[in-house]
Amino acid sequence: MTSSLLRTSIAAVALSFGLCGAAFAQAPAATPAVAATPAPAPAPVPAPNPAVEQRINALQSQLGITPAQTPLWSAFAQAMRENAATTEQLFQQRASAAVTMSAVDNMHSYATLAKTYADDTASLSTAFDSLYASLSPTQKQAADTLFRQQATAKKR
Repeated sequence: MTSSLLRTSIAAVALSFGLCGAAFAQAPAATPAVAATPAPAPAPVPAPNPAVEQRINALQSQLGITPAQTPLWSAFAQAMRENAATTEQLFQQRASAAVTMSAVDNMHSYATLAKTYADDTASLSTAFDSLYASLSPTQKQAADTLFRQQATAKKR
């Protein structure tokens, strides 16, 4: 499989899977004798990926997400966004280092991608479990059909 095809395949699947997580810390209070250092600027928020947003909007419409389901949908959609951003970052890192990678480095880089993909899939699966449980029977049938079509379309 070429790296372009691999990247396209993983990126396409990444649209459906994500990695959630955040770390929170409280800074200690500054003493009067020591001047407080300014807080570092927050990391830039990546621009929305149009393909990811298109997939999210299409799924939301196809599943007929109701206002009551919006909080669960939002968690699922955010996981998709975060997964896509994580995957894209890893692909960019891999691409920029590819010309100098040894065979061992290449294998480790690929292993990192595969592990991240698996972790992201597990996280998104958890978010989807909650969303799926909230769906009506008609919505569940639509979800089942959509996911089956997606799974069988990739085999062709």
